[in-house]
Amino acid sequence: MAEQNTAENAEAREYSPGELLKGTVTGITSFGAFVRLPDGREGLVHISEIANTYVTNIDNFVKLNQEITVRVLGKNNKGKYDLSIKQANPAPAPQYTARAEDGGGKRRDKNFEPGSFDELMHNFMKTSEEVQLDVRRNLQYRQGSRRKGQKKRRDE
Repeated sequence: MAEQNTAENAEAREYSPGELLKGTVTGITSFGAFVRLPDGREGLVHISEIANTYVTNIDNFVKLNQEITVRVLGKNNKGKYDLSIKQANPAPAPQYTARAEDGGGKRRDKNFEPGSFDELMHNFMKTSEEVQLDVRRNLQYRQGSRRKGQKKRRDE
């Protein structure tokens, strides 16, 4: 009888935002993963709250019937809980590696997580600079101030 009473108390209990819970993944959709909480109620982990990186396929991060730790974000108007996996697991600290340059000096270069915004921005900027350099070279060639294959002149 005591067991039945504790089960009723657990069902009546409301989870507060910020609380950490263990849950089981019961369903995976294109927009998120459904998680059964300890008292049997369900909540949704939206795709944006799955991981600290850009998520295209949720199956790469969670599997059906997998036990996971989630943080309660709140309760929606349908009475279901909004949950987060990424807020339940702290983000790893950024890692830095030393990289040798031509002059033998050391330069600090950031390692980006694959698919992260920082990596995407870094790749965009690198590509953009290369395209701008090609445009400038082509323009100089067409204006006649530079011949094909010739290095840039230094005016002394």
